[in-house]
Amino acid sequence: MNEIETAPDLLASDPVPQPRKIPFEFPEDLDPQWIPGEPELVAMLNGASLTMPYLEPFLIRTMRAAVERLDDGDIKEQGRAFNTQEQHHFQAHRRFNALLKRKRYPELAAVEEQMKASYAKLSRRSLRTRMAYTAGFESMTLGVTKWLIEERIKLFAGADPRAVSFVLWHMVEETEHKRVAYDVYCALFKPTFINGLARMLGVFHGSFDVMRFAMRGYKVILKKEGRWGRVRSRLRLAQWMWAFVSYVFPFLFRAALPGHNPRRERDPQWVTDWLGGYARAEPGVVPLVDTLHPEMPVPFPVRS
Repeated sequence: MNEIETAPDLLASDPVPQPRKIPFEFPEDLDPQWIPGEPELVAMLNGASLTMPYLEPFLIRTMRAAVERLDDGDIKEQGRAFNTQEQHHFQAHRRFNALLKRKRYPELAAVEEQMKASYAKLSRRSLRTRMAYTAGFESMTLGVTKWLIEERIKLFAGADPRAVSFVLWHMVEETEHKRVAYDVYCALFKPTFINGLARMLGVFHGSFDVMRFAMRGYKVILKKEGRWGRVRSRLRLAQWMWAFVSYVFPFLFRAALPGHNPRRERDPQWVTDWLGGYARAEPGVVPLVDTLHPEMPVPFPVRS
């Protein structure tokens, strides 16, 4: 099992994640049901968004505490860039969630209180447990990214481009820092059986803990929409959940195996194209995906 936690040798050659504070707007005309005809899918995605302003500050605090204990300047820089990206993410989700509560679902505030208490309790656990949770959750996001981006046409055709673009931006940046939490864990907690086991358990702890709160959120939403008790709606929800699970769970199991390294997970080409397009774009651009385009390409014009 020692192989699992060998500190990565490739970190020095890895690019530092680039924080992008994109000014996405969520005005009052944005419908909380932002994917026409797919209320169950929207509920799932809105429920996931609800977790971010509580999860990601916890990840930031954990990463900050971890890098303060490290001497390696490269890893410190990676960890700080990770934190800046996560800060931009949860701030955008907080604005989006405020719209959801204001326009249709004030009941979501009760779920937020539960998350607030849960992460306060989790913050009192050991740094090893918290970093294992952090690295574990980041394993799940690789599968989520693959699902949302590779299936974007099926999922988002005709949806509100403001919400879709915001979601996909978040997923793109998750791939950019996919290795950082793993690297920091390996650098801080040296190769032992116990540290390896803790990291593997963290894959499931971090992933399932976030999923349970997202599920609470989408249950509230579907109840408010009058759909939770309908058989047809529950079957449709089960179909979307299976689509999600079939993409995500292989990533979780690979992440828990000896020898795991997130660098081996190949990014979708769309992600690579998005990152390259943004790097060439004018400063301050808001990359809005054309959800009516049959291929839903990256939202950057080709420069002449």
